[in-house]
Amino acid sequence: MTPAEMIDGSRYSLDDDALVASCRSQFESEGVCVLPGFLTAAAVNVMVDEARRLESLAFRSHSSSTPYLTQPDAAYPEGHPQRTLVHSQVEVVAYDQFPTDSALRRLYEWDPMLDFVRRCLGLDVMHRYADPFGALNLSVMRDGDALCWHFDMADFVVSLALQSSDRGGDFDNAKQLRTADEPNYDAVAAVLDNRAPHLVRTEPMTPGTLMLFNGRWSMHRVTTIEGPTPRYVALLAYDTKPGTDSSEALKLSRYGRLPAGAAS
Repeated sequence: MTPAEMIDGSRYSLDDDALVASCRSQFESEGVCVLPGFLTAAAVNVMVDEARRLESLAFRSHSSSTPYLTQPDAAYPEGHPQRTLVHSQVEVVAYDQFPTDSALRRLYEWDPMLDFVRRCLGLDVMHRYADPFGALNLSVMRDGDALCWHFDMADFVVSLALQSSDRGGDFDNAKQLRTADEPNYDAVAAVLDNRAPHLVRTEPMTPGTLMLFNGRWSMHRVTTIEGPTPRYVALLAYDTKPGTDSSEALKLSRYGRLPAGAAS
């Protein structure tokens, strides 16, 4: 199956200017663009089979941080979002663990896919992430796993939903909760305390869905997984600058290792 055959061309043509314009408008106005059925059912089946073969390689991480992915700041009062710890656990298969004939890897490394995402995001230039571990990830979440409320440090995340859990595993989004000038701590605290359900919506992440998401300004989470079926989501990483890599500290926390030859 070629990368072009993995995409449902009857619904999504990557060179369709109207589709790109619609995606760009959604992303700019909503901070999220969801394309259900982007992958064909056959492609989803191939990628789920691939995920099952790879999941034993995944590194399990547990993290505790504030929703800003920092450690609590004692300069703020008790109960403030900057001082509130949230806890997450997830397993991740790293880019270097995908075989060269992997369907996911071939789709990620396919130039028309990169160009489609670039255009939908309204960028003049975009590059694949240079992190040998983080360029392409498979997120594996099992019974009891969750990603708690947080903001991202990047302007955009590109994900492909492959398999849903039996229960739970919802992608909850408190859309555009803050700006660069307004942290909106009261609203953040209300969402953290489950006092603002009107600010939260669940984005549809059925298998085969492509999602472009700006998590820098929208606080989001994945609710607790329930049941024996793991939740699989592929994460495709890009950056506007060539050669962008993650820190050694991030590699150790997310993948449990460093590239060969790196200082430990």
